Amino acid sequence: MQLKDTVKVGYVLKRYPRYSETFIVSEILAHEAAGLEVKIFALHPPLDGHFQNIISQVRAPVQYLFSHDLRGSTLWRVFHEASEIIPDLWDKLKFAQGEDVHRVHKAIQLACEVRQTGITHLHAHFATSATVVARLASYFADIPYSFTTHAKDIFHESVNFEEYGKKLQDAASVITVSDYNVNYLQQVYGTRSNKVQRIYNGLDLQTFTYQSPQHRSPKILAVGRLVEKKGFSVLIDACHELRSQKVPFTCQIAGTGELEAALRTKIADLELQNRVELIGPRPQSELINLVRSAAVLAAPCTIGTDSNRDGLPTVLLEAMALGTPCIATDVTGIPEVLHHEQTGLMVPQNDPIALAESLKRLLTDSHLRVQLATRARQVIEQDFDIHRNAAHLRTVFRSAASLATAV
Repeated sequence: MQLKDTVKVGYVLKRYPRYSETFIVSEILAHEAAGLEVKIFALHPPLDGHFQNIISQVRAPVQYLFSHDLRGSTLWRVFHEASEIIPDLWDKLKFAQGEDVHRVHKAIQLACEVRQTGITHLHAHFATSATVVARLASYFADIPYSFTTHAKDIFHESVNFEEYGKKLQDAASVITVSDYNVNYLQQVYGTRSNKVQRIYNGLDLQTFTYQSPQHRSPKILAVGRLVEKKGFSVLIDACHELRSQKVPFTCQIAGTGELEAALRTKIADLELQNRVELIGPRPQSELINLVRSAAVLAAPCTIGTDSNRDGLPTVLLEAMALGTPCIATDVTGIPEVLHHEQTGLMVPQNDPIALAESLKRLLTDSHLRVQLATRARQVIEQDFDIHRNAAHLRTVFRSAASLATAV
């Protein structure tokens, strides 16, 4: 029987559940399997019309921090009622000066829940509104907080340097998913990034079991949001090149996003309708089967014109675990797991000719597929086991709670 953890953690998320954020759900499930008590706080309800099956396995209760009518009289009443739970709240409100009033209201709700339910630590995903609310609530309730920072909230041109620096400075610890991200934050934020550490995203390796890619039909698969940084436009150009070389193949791109119409137009303009298909979003169970049926997974990631880029695509890790050889670019943390000619093939960004040549190699060379996939699985087992990595994260939570108690 698993002993219950003495630390109680509130996970703070912008929306929950979200169709594309299975990595967060996997992390929470790994915590629960180890006996950690978790409660989920979401700033907004879900927008997705359908959800992954994995959501049903989560035992943690979910509380939505709503904030609608905040006329003056309502806000003063909120402050007064909260001050009965947090007696020094009036003195602490100055800390929230300049913050959006709705986020302050959500943070007060969260802080009251922390006090009333005995939560000892707050952890947010994404260094945006969820971390703003966790930071304020942490201060109001006198408990530590941490956050996991991802690619968009690190690299996007919209990142506010001063605001991000405050989050780094006030957090008990900051997690990010690649050494590349750690080095970038250290270069940009100097000593304010001293608490940043790398903990890779993990996979449940009992779900993502290995199957040899030796006997696969010549199918290319790509998975992700249909946005610039995923490089799917480059993949379509590479498919055009493959067809001109008379290489047998089909290509499926799974996902949805703002570039869907543009990508469909490009497929039609290049007359690739019988080779390249946009198949929309797919549940995780179906994606696993799609990946296992493909001869190669393509992740031609690129740095977008808005400076946005992928950190370390989860689908890349999933494919490597499942036994599907991968082709990717050298964006951010990808070279930490995909080593050229060892655990996959690396191509330059925005180079459809090089991408087509590597695709051709893996489509036609079953020996190379097996060789790369075998080594890739070994790397995943070594560095990306969700239970091992979530255990590392729990040590961060416990350490923060211990330091807070000692102060």
